[in-house]
Amino acid sequence: MARKSPARPSSARELLFGDLWEFDPAPESAPAHIEPHYGLFVNGRFVAAKSRRRFDSISPRDKAKLAEISEAMAADVDAAYQAAAKAFKSWSKTPGRDRSKFLFRIARLLQDRAREFAVAETLDGGKPIRESRDFDLPMAAAHFFYHAGWADKLDHVAPGCRLAPLGVIGQVIPWNFPLLMLAWKIAPALATGNTVVIKPAETTSITALKFASILQDAGLPPGVVNIVTGGAETGALVVNHPLAAKIAFTGSTDVGKMIQHSLAGTGKKLSLELGGKAANIVFEDAPLDQAVEGVINGIFFNQGHVCCAGSRLLVQEGVAAEFTARLKRRMASLRVGDPLDKNTDVGAINSLAQLKKIQELVQSGIDEGTEIHQHACQLPKKGFYFPPTLFSGVSMSQRIASEEIFGPVLSILTFRTPDEAIEKANNTRFGLSAGVWTDKGSRILMMASRLKAGVVWANTYHKFDPASPFGGYKESGFGREGGKHGLLEYSQLV
Repeated sequence: MARKSPARPSSARELLFGDLWEFDPAPESAPAHIEPHYGLFVNGRFVAAKSRRRFDSISPRDKAKLAEISEAMAADVDAAYQAAAKAFKSWSKTPGRDRSKFLFRIARLLQDRAREFAVAETLDGGKPIRESRDFDLPMAAAHFFYHAGWADKLDHVAPGCRLAPLGVIGQVIPWNFPLLMLAWKIAPALATGNTVVIKPAETTSITALKFASILQDAGLPPGVVNIVTGGAETGALVVNHPLAAKIAFTGSTDVGKMIQHSLAGTGKKLSLELGGKAANIVFEDAPLDQAVEGVINGIFFNQGHVCCAGSRLLVQEGVAAEFTARLKRRMASLRVGDPLDKNTDVGAINSLAQLKKIQELVQSGIDEGTEIHQHACQLPKKGFYFPPTLFSGVSMSQRIASEEIFGPVLSILTFRTPDEAIEKANNTRFGLSAGVWTDKGSRILMMASRLKAGVVWANTYHKFDPASPFGGYKESGFGREGGKHGLLEYSQLV
């Protein structure tokens, strides 16, 4: 039987107001301008799918139907690739300064319509409106601005070499950051002179299709970016099309392995950004209150739907009890509920399938007798929601310590020495990210050099910048996105 953590007296002085005051609802009122039906975006215009198939886009907020989305099949995907191949002949020869102008226009148009896109992103994906508004949209625009700056400076990326475009790029993006992942993929591809066929996730296609109207307003030549929608079958068609010169995929490790296997021997370039099981490591000399905020942000940001989420907390034994108590107090102030409410900290789980996966893995932790603590909150009656959860006393052999949960669930482990922390942190098949909290700069540098992770944050977490390359090791994939390294992924050196 699982043990519910008992309430422990704390020496910390607290201000406890209970439910004396409640936040007034602060719903976002801006319209999302979502069309009832969406076709495919091919050769600069929306077209009906030749398959005539459609599927519903459901809001995880309340299970409401948002729109009907066309499902692309073989003929549709082929049409998109043919349009991209035709456009590549002229786009690849377009001077960098002119490609730069298009990217600047796209960035500015995203900024102009940021509020509308933020609401659509929240409705379609379930993340809190504050995160869509304050992170996803500004960062998506920033990637287009950044790569617009590089488009006419590609001769300076690799001194002594020239960057040449690859051709048509096939891209498949996930459902956790639909618009941001689109920007991560499209911006460097266009800056380096490639054309694109991109497939958004089946559950979050709306902002990608709305983005097509921005491409039209920016005057981007037809065929440079083509957007096809659908499920796994559509994704396989995008990946395996013979006209693709490169495939860029962000998603689960299992699907990434299938893609790598299917492309073996084809000569196509490939980059994969896959799953993670990041360790957030807190030493006893760390600023504990700051670390608490970092841990909360590391695991509960976007409901834990983050590949680099700090889902394993490694805390040094000397401060483990105190740190866990502070963490639980901070969890008590998290507001779970309607993602359109500006007061909400933790929104809706993206889909019913993902909610069931989270519930199944949490139940495995309970069945193994691990101590569980869940945030006492009233979940909305409609929609897909799960309370912030932490497990303490977790061992490395448990599923909750080794499998990617992709939800608001934190596993707490302890360590005594830096060597033990490194051993536990690296004892995973993933290698995407890690966090280190300590007062000693020398320890930060030592840990960063020994942790097998593509990104190591020091005394912070979830800090991103378009100029900083992002990617992983081991089963977290290969290749980098962002910075000069990301430009090289979409180019050949000549």
